Amino acid sequence: MNWKNKYFKISVTILAVAAIFSGGVFLGYSQKPPVDHLTNISNKETGKQTEVDFSPFWTAWNTIESKYVSKDKLNDQAMVWGAIEGLVKSLDDPHSAFFPPQENKEFKDAIRGDFGGVGMEIGAKGGIIVVIAPLKGTPAFKAGIKSGDKILKIGEKITTDMSAEEAARLIRGEKGTAVKLTILPKNEEQTKEVSLVRDTIQIPILDTEEKPGGIFLIKLYSFSGNSADEFRKALKQFVNSGNQKLVIDLRGNPGGFLESAVDSASWFLPSGKVVAREKFGNGEEQVFRSKGYNIFNNLPLAIIVNEGSASASEIMAGALQEHGIAKLVGTKTYGKGSVQELIEITPQTSLKLTIAKWLTPNGRSISDQGLEPDYKVEISKEDAEKEKDTQMEKAIEIVNGWNSLSNQ
Repeated sequence: MNWKNKYFKISVTILAVAAIFSGGVFLGYSQKPPVDHLTNISNKETGKQTEVDFSPFWTAWNTIESKYVSKDKLNDQAMVWGAIEGLVKSLDDPHSAFFPPQENKEFKDAIRGDFGGVGMEIGAKGGIIVVIAPLKGTPAFKAGIKSGDKILKIGEKITTDMSAEEAARLIRGEKGTAVKLTILPKNEEQTKEVSLVRDTIQIPILDTEEKPGGIFLIKLYSFSGNSADEFRKALKQFVNSGNQKLVIDLRGNPGGFLESAVDSASWFLPSGKVVAREKFGNGEEQVFRSKGYNIFNNLPLAIIVNEGSASASEIMAGALQEHGIAKLVGTKTYGKGSVQELIEITPQTSLKLTIAKWLTPNGRSISDQGLEPDYKVEISKEDAEKEKDTQMEKAIEIVNGWNSLSNQ
C-alpha cells in the first residue's frame, strides 16, 4: 500500500458535514423548516462554493431520534461516524475508507506491524472480497489459498459488499488465535472452509534460481522498503553467474513502495525515461523517471504476471513493457494503480482517501485497465494438479528465442 501520511489536510466536505452535524444537534438546527437547510459549502483553500441540500439527512436523523424503538441506545457520535462512512462509501472506491476510533487504532497498529495476521493481500472487486496474493511462507500460503480466490465469509460474517479494510480487520487478530474463512477457489464452484492460525507476518522479498540454458530467475515477492537493495544484489548475482537471459517473476506480488518499483526499473532504462505518472484529481501530473542505472543492452527479459500482480508490480512491468525492454507473460494483472493518503480527521479518526491514479509511461490507467500480457498463458486446473508451470515455460521459450523475436 502506498499511502502518504500527510496529516491535518482535512477534507472540506467532511468538515462541512461535521460542522452541520454538531450545529444541528446542539443548536437546534433540526427544528428549522427543510427549505432553510440549503447551505453553501465553502472550500477555504479554493474559495469555491457548492450548494448542498442537507434536509434529507436531518429528516432521517430526526426520524431516528423520535421513532427508533431503542432510543435509549442511540449514540449521536456513533451516528456521525456512520454518516461519514456512508459518505466515503458513496465514492464507490474500494481503496478509500473512514476509520472511526477503534478501527483507526487497529489500522495504525497494522501499519506498524503490531498484529497477528494470516499473510495475504486482499481487495474488494464488485462487492466481493478477493485474494490479491498470499505471501510466501505465511499461514494463508501454507493453506493453499491462491490469487483470485474469493472470501465469502469471515467466521460467520458474510463479506458481500464489505470493504477490504473491514475484511482485513476481521481477519487480523492476536497471534496464536484462529480465524475461519469460507473460500470459493478461483474457477471452481465448490466452496471450502479453512481455519488459519494467526501469526506475526514477515514479508518476503525475493528468491533467485539458475535454470538450464543460461537463464537466471528472480522471483520478487514484494516491493518493500528493502526490496530495491535486494533486487540490486540479485542483479549482481545474475551478472556474476555468467547467465545471459533473465526472467522476473512478479506473480502474486501485491506491490508496495512506488520508489522501489522505480528504482528496480531503472536498471533497465536510460536516465530520464518515464517509469510512471501520478495523475491527481485536478488534472496535474507528477512524472517519475528512471535513475538511469541501465547496465543491460538488449537483454533477453521476460516478466511473468498474473491477477495477483498489483500496484508497484504493475508499475515496473508496465514501464518495461511499454519501453520495449521486456515481454509480459501470463494473465491480466489485478489493476490496483492508485495512491491513498492517510488524513487525520480528528485525533482519534482518520480517512484513507484515493488522491491520484497511476498511469503507465504511455498514459494507460492501471486502475481502470490493469496490464494485458504480450503472451496470454493460463494455467489450467490440470496443469496445476501436475505442478506444470506453463507460464514459466513460455517465459523461458521467449528469452531463448529473443534474437529471432527482436528481428520480427
